[in-house]
This record gives sequence, structure tokens and C-alpha cells, in this order.
Amino acid sequence: MEKTQNTFEDCLSRVPFIVKPPAGAPTQPGVRDALVELIDFPAMVEALTGITPGHTHFGRSLLPLIAGETATHRDAVFCEGGRLHGETHCMELESGSSQVPTGLYWPRVNLQTSEGPEHTKAVMCRTQDYKYVRRLYEQDELYDLRADPGEMHNRIDDPALARVLAGLKDRLLTFFLETGDVVPHETDRRW
Repeated sequence: MEKTQNTFEDCLSRVPFIVKPPAGAPTQPGVRDALVELIDFPAMVEALTGITPGHTHFGRSLLPLIAGETATHRDAVFCEGGRLHGETHCMELESGSSQVPTGLYWPRVNLQTSEGPEHTKAVMCRTQDYKYVRRLYEQDELYDLRADPGEMHNRIDDPALARVLAGLKDRLLTFFLETGDVVPHETDRRW
């Protein structure tokens, strides 16, 4: 409950996802360690039900993973969060919790009502081995998840990981290019 809007530690962004497919769906029971995103769930439901979405989204059905046809699903996953400085409408100023230091939500909401960096814009690109966090107002972060699964050592300035960092930055840019602008499926008569 005390997470912030721009915190991407694995304990917050890599949560277990349990799927019980309907009877008749090809299933290979077991645990998968594949990278998936929440948007993959509606894509799976659409595939199971034959629904064709009337909008563009970027989910990928989990059915091949569940059927055991593949062990991988995505090469990277992404998270976004936070707000720009000056976006007071995102500060939860209407919450009374920021005024009561003994309240359950006071620590988080109190920070959120400030212009500090705790809730400002950031985006994450995570692969199986590395995590890169691009921050708008703070220092970026880079973690070698194999050597440092607890994300204790920010290696953003480590020359030994310069190529990894460049690759993750490129992957992040590709993500934004792929998902940043979509064309409506149906023409709006007002156009």
C-alpha cells in the first residue's frame, strides 16, 4: 500500500499471475518464468472467446505459453508511472490522509502532495537479465538482475554495462514508437 507511482522494484512489478484456462483449452500445467504484461490477459480472453477488439492494444495471448508451446513470451516488459512537476491534479490533494500524521496512508500521501521526486515521471524496461529505469527528474537506474536480484547496486554509470544500457534505451524507444500513437479502427464522422 505504500508503493509510489514510479517505483519499479520486482516486488511491485513482477507479481505472480495464476491462470486457470477453461476446459478444453490446451494446457501444460506448471510454473512459467516468462515475462508477461497485464495487457496480455485481455488478449488471451479475446483469443479464447473469439472476440476481435475494436481498438488497438498491444497484448499478446498467453495461450501458447499455457499450452507449453513456448517457454518465452516477451523479450522485455515495460512499466510507466508518475506525474510531471506542476500536475497538482495528480497529487491527491483532496485526501485527508495527508493531514493526519498518525493515519495509515499519511507517509505515502504526504509525499505525493509535494513537488519532490517521489511521484514524478519514470518508465522501466525489464528483460530477464537487466532492468533500466529512465527518470525525468532523478538519476536513472540500471540493475544486473542476475548478479544483483535485490536491485541494491545502481550501475547506471558503470562502463562495463554501457552496451547493455544502450540496448535497453533503444528497446525503450522502440516500445514508445510501437505503442505511442494508434489510429482508430472506425472513422469518426466529425472528421
